[in-house]
Amino acid sequence: MSNMKDLQERDLKYIWHPCSQMKDYEKFPPIVIKKGEGVFLEDMEGKRYLDAVSSWWVNLFGHSNKRINEALYRQVNKLEHAIFSNFSHEPAIELSEKIISIVPKGLNKVFFSDNGSSAIEVALKLSFQYHQQIGKTKKKRFVAITDAYHGETIGALSVGGVDLYSKIYKPLLLDVIKVEGPDCYRCKFEENRHNCNTSCFKYMKKVIEEKHEEITAIIIEPMVQCAAGMKIYSKDYLKKLRKLCDQYDINLIADEIAVGFGRTGQMFGCNHSQITPDIMCLSKGLTAGYMPMSLTIMTDKIYDAFYDDYNTMKAFLHSHSYTGNPLGCAIALECLNIFKDENVIEKNKTKSKILKNKIESRLEEIPYIGEYRQLGMIGAIELVKDRVSKESFHWKDRVGYEIYKIALKKGVLLRPLGNVIYFMPPYIINEEQIDYMSDVAISSIKDYFNIY
Repeated sequence: MSNMKDLQERDLKYIWHPCSQMKDYEKFPPIVIKKGEGVFLEDMEGKRYLDAVSSWWVNLFGHSNKRINEALYRQVNKLEHAIFSNFSHEPAIELSEKIISIVPKGLNKVFFSDNGSSAIEVALKLSFQYHQQIGKTKKKRFVAITDAYHGETIGALSVGGVDLYSKIYKPLLLDVIKVEGPDCYRCKFEENRHNCNTSCFKYMKKVIEEKHEEITAIIIEPMVQCAAGMKIYSKDYLKKLRKLCDQYDINLIADEIAVGFGRTGQMFGCNHSQITPDIMCLSKGLTAGYMPMSLTIMTDKIYDAFYDDYNTMKAFLHSHSYTGNPLGCAIALECLNIFKDENVIEKNKTKSKILKNKIESRLEEIPYIGEYRQLGMIGAIELVKDRVSKESFHWKDRVGYEIYKIALKKGVLLRPLGNVIYFMPPYIINEEQIDYMSDVAISSIKDYFNIY
């Protein structure tokens, strides 16, 4: 069997890792994982790491989950793949029925694709083509808010607002209208910060009222802007947005890829506001980290605009080779069964309180913690130079990255978002493991700042 060093050398000879500056690996080579079990990953040398970020926010029910393993085994012995054009299969049909029964009322049709970015591309194309087909041909532009993240294909990057990912590609991107979004930690309307009346919505309102004739859709991450540093905002923002979209025939696209499936404390982020988007995008937790799959779900209003006698100009000509993959569908079905059978959403409410109390009781120990914010099973510590001014550390300081390396040595995977250390653990985490995760996070921050 190959050892860790040998595998690392072979890895770096051939593999280009995502979201990485590969030169970093010269001093800090990739940790080669041998197996996973529950909330832990284990490397080739037997060291275990508590997966506090659910392996990029996908692993809901722990690594090597027995129920999901068995569901995958059963399906792979029946059907592994079938073309999804003019053909179908039982797992896709059952999954569509179940997903429609739990998404916000009014979403009735499911379009399958391969990953989150693809789901966003589908949503953008659907909205654009919808307005062309109903005769509102001026509606060609999209609106997104600052610091948004919706994926890294060209369309998805276009509606994103994090320069780290998109700046170099701006000559390739769509002409998207960017609106200043909510920023509750650095709120410009301080008098409203702790009793929010969404004064910041005026920026969106102004753009919609002035440019509604050219806007086909507004895309937003409900309740939490994840890649922006887990920025949590008011549910009233979504209510106001839904109302204006209705008024001006603008499609509301809800990107629930990261916040869906219980992350915010409810099954979907939109549930907090009790709104129904025109189009909803799902992925990540959909298959609990086992296989890539995504769904773009829409109202009948959108679907009906494409329904006609054979007419390729009205058909939605978008496809993926692995669309409706039976293995992914079987896994997603079992995940939904686990939510129901194990009362996951209710149990998470207790775990969420435990995490919140654990972190908040330690905040005064570290003067560089500007804020701890949490919604459901998403928690985030924002590190700042000064609590009063809320001045950020420069990205070149790589504060989060250095703390991440310290935490790894202590056995916890805490992949940062810039200067934000966040928690998105698998839902099976228990109180003892929450204590361990929290203690390592706090001690790693203190070690970095030499606080004893």
